[in-house]
Amino acid sequence: MSEVSPEVLRRIPHRPPFLFIDEILSETADGLVARRTWRAAEDFYSGHYPNAPITPGVLLCEAVFQAGALYLSGSKSGASSSAGVPLLVKISDVRFRNPVYPGDVVTIEVKKKDVLGGFFIMSGSMKRGDTRILGVEFSVAWKVPEAAP
Repeated sequence: MSEVSPEVLRRIPHRPPFLFIDEILSETADGLVARRTWRAAEDFYSGHYPNAPITPGVLLCEAVFQAGALYLSGSKSGASSSAGVPLLVKISDVRFRNPVYPGDVVTIEVKKKDVLGGFFIMSGSMKRGDTRILGVEFSVAWKVPEAAP
């Protein structure tokens, strides 16, 4: 079973059980590649689906978005984890191609496409080996959250 790297924990505010990145594999000025092992012991598998566990698509997307947050937290991107948190503002063109099962190890890649008025427009993909799992376009803002009422 994989452990979450200290680098991931240092750079984004997400924490288990809602952290879906184990480690950063590589990083450039334009993107980031990360890895995640989907653990059979995770609670959501007991209900999605009993006796036929499959990773929910929304959690696969969340893993991609967290990889985007990791990218933005790096010094090359212009965002800073000490100045706020990543807020997802748009999702488009999600394409699911193959399911992910307990025990699968996936590679997640995100790329910066553009920056407009503080919004980072990105593309993301997930693979299991050479098998495509999903592709998604999304936008993120790095903001200081307002206090809850």
